[in-house]
Amino acid sequence: MDIVIRRAEPGEYAELGEITARAYLGDGLLDFGESDDYLGELRDVAKRAAAAEVLVAVANDRVIGGVTFVPAGGPMADIAREGEAEIRMLAVSPEARGRGAGEALVRACIDRARAVDGCVRVVLSTQRTMHTAHRIYERLGFTRTPERDWNPIPHLDDIMLLTYALEL
Repeated sequence: MDIVIRRAEPGEYAELGEITARAYLGDGLLDFGESDDYLGELRDVAKRAAAAEVLVAVANDRVIGGVTFVPAGGPMADIAREGEAEIRMLAVSPEARGRGAGEALVRACIDRARAVDGCVRVVLSTQRTMHTAHRIYERLGFTRTPERDWNPIPHLDDIMLLTYALEL
């Protein structure tokens, strides 16, 4: 399967939002399921695209996944510091998994980070259960940065996001 990575077009935002929401729901990544507030953020690709670069993976003229690339700690950054770019909301549709789309999306973010003046590192947050994503990150040279692990919902003790970094 030939996969093309490119910037998402406005006509694809709704489709990518649903792919991302379905991936997070299907993988059990939302603590509150269908009522999780984060579900709205995952579906709101237009909001992400206004503040960051949203990339899609396309195969056979179909969007099969996407990722949000946040250069230089832009407004969509959760953990990026000065000199860092951040990867967020990586998702591939369940039927397209295992074909290299996730890795191609991460590689595209790394390439973009290398093109950002002053960017020395790519960072990301992930959940403990995202084992397939962890394997992609580690295969591409990311290393765990446990000192940067964080809780996006501090009043809930059991939610801790793991962090990874790649030195450029």
